[in-house]
Amino acid sequence: MEIVVRLDVMLATRKMKSRELADRIGISEPNLSLLKSGKVKGVRFETLAKICDVLECQPGDLLEAVPS
Repeated sequence: MEIVVRLDVMLATRKMKSRELADRIGISEPNLSLLKSGKVKGVRFETLAKICDVLECQPGDLLEAVPS
């Protein structure tokens, strides 16, 4: 299984720019970009909770397990 990050889809759905989300959750834009691209090994639950709060979504809306 591989975990795919669908943050870009949720941002588009919410019509929000990465910069705005980064500012609202308190992380740098480059770090958010790495998360968006799936190039990170993990994400803190605190960060995930902040993203979900701002985007008004559930973690399952952002992360998807797909067969590798």
